[in-house]
Amino acid sequence: MTKEKQQAAASMDNIYTLDGKVPLMKSIPFGLQHVLAMFVANIAPIMIVTGASGLSTQETARLIQTAMIIAGIGTLVQLFAIWKIGARLPIVMGISFTFVSVFCYVGPLWGYEAIIGAVMIGGLVEGVLGFFAKYWRKLISPIVAACVVTAIGFSLLSVGANSFAGGVGAADFGSAQNWILGTITLVSCIIFNIFAKGHLKQLSVLFGLVVGYIVALCMGKVDLTALQGIDFVSLPQIMPYKPVFHPSAIISVIMIFLVSATETIGDTSAMTNTVLGRDASDQEISGSLACDGLVSSLSACFGCMPITSFSQNVGLLAMTKVINRFTIATGAGILILAGIFPAIGAVLATLPEAVLGGCTLMMFGNIVVSGLQMITNCGYTRRNITIAALSLSIGLGFTQVPDMFEVFPDLVRTIFAENCVAVVFLVAIILNLVMPGAKEQKEAA
Repeated sequence: MTKEKQQAAASMDNIYTLDGKVPLMKSIPFGLQHVLAMFVANIAPIMIVTGASGLSTQETARLIQTAMIIAGIGTLVQLFAIWKIGARLPIVMGISFTFVSVFCYVGPLWGYEAIIGAVMIGGLVEGVLGFFAKYWRKLISPIVAACVVTAIGFSLLSVGANSFAGGVGAADFGSAQNWILGTITLVSCIIFNIFAKGHLKQLSVLFGLVVGYIVALCMGKVDLTALQGIDFVSLPQIMPYKPVFHPSAIISVIMIFLVSATETIGDTSAMTNTVLGRDASDQEISGSLACDGLVSSLSACFGCMPITSFSQNVGLLAMTKVINRFTIATGAGILILAGIFPAIGAVLATLPEAVLGGCTLMMFGNIVVSGLQMITNCGYTRRNITIAALSLSIGLGFTQVPDMFEVFPDLVRTIFAENCVAVVFLVAIILNLVMPGAKEQKEAA
């Protein structure tokens, strides 16, 4: 076999390359691992917002199904791109948690239809801005992106901890059973990572989820009632809600889209830095932002919420180094199937929160470390130290005491009071603009 044919042949070694061929059946476990890592986080925002907006259980179930299809489509667009939309990078997309707080403010006040209208407009704004990212990206210097990535990691730690304890609002939150489930899952991930050989080592998260799920079944912690009375095939509805374009809602949501854009830049930068060993190009940043915004507008046409890059999957990429686009695409295919065939989604939805929490702690920690590595790569000049120290201390510190924002208008409180990523972004941008350029040599802190 010639060298060219050898390179073209499907090989498991190609899971560590962007474009190599990988056997389909051997790709599926790695794609499934990405789906399981983000599945609950993909549907949780829908459940929270629809509950706050007064939607029925049937409407919520339909939107959960739509969310899986949109996440799969968005991931495929990021992987392979349509024109200039998409980064052609292994970025996994899903329903964004970033918008939950503002939607829980807009929904009860003006209705879910106002959310849909605002997402349509906000998505278009981010999508158009994405095409011109190379012009305004200068505002978001490497140190700003590094601070945002670090803040994303820290903000997700509480998400992982809440899942470990059973999920926010769970009747048995923090129970001994949840502690046991979370611990068994986490230990299973660690043990598998230590003793597995070769490519199998990268499936530690999937192994932990499977072990945790089996233990949960034995403990009676898996609710199988969701499998009763479901349709075999079901497709999402186009325009199930008539959009309402309320100016205040649109302004609020556009501001959060800008924050979401920063997270996407941070996720894309973190992925290329930690996995590919280089900075993200202008074209990759532009494509990822365009996909974020325009697919979010498409999502609104099906009555669903915005999508964005998922930080937990960036953490999984950093941990496993499995970046093959075809391999990740199998996960996108599973998501779409889960939406078209509700039984698949119903089975995945029975995954207990504590099991998910046991796996995500390690992944979220990887994001924190990635952010700190990015700060290190920027250099410890006085300027960079000041930007990082102030943005992180203000962003992480102030949002732990949300009552201190009571003096501000409702709109400001909605956006900043409990969103540390938004505060870190704002402070880092301001400091980056007002502080003199760094002319001094790198110094140790």
